[in-house]
Amino acid sequence: QVQLVESGGGLVQAGDSLRLSCAASGRTFSSYVMGWFRQAPGKEREFVAAIRWSGGRTYYADSMKGRFIISRDNAKNTVYLQMSSLKPEDTAVYYCAASRGDLGRILLLRGSEYDYWGQGTQVTVSS
Repeated sequence: QVQLVESGGGLVQAGDSLRLSCAASGRTFSSYVMGWFRQAPGKEREFVAAIRWSGGRTYYADSMKGRFIISRDNAKNTVYLQMSSLKPEDTAVYYCAASRGDLGRILLLRGSEYDYWGQGTQVTVSS
């Protein structure tokens, strides 16, 4: 089993930056893909970004490119999501997820392909 714990959410103003962290513990695998997803009230969960533990290749939703950066610290088993130029429409609960195995670049966009999820952290951006 893998446990994921997100932190770093909060209330910020439009234009501010915020860094989310996702600490993984338990049985971790180098083939994991780690992803960030978000869900706003009344909306479906959407893909934000993903990173491969091995190699560190990153993937982003088009709307997040240039504003969000996903990174990892293998020694700390932690994945980060650096968010900048935040907008009110970025308001959502942000979830960290991990896959047990490797995922292709299409599958890693799908939340259903991930095996472990954190409890989520709320990000609220005021205008």
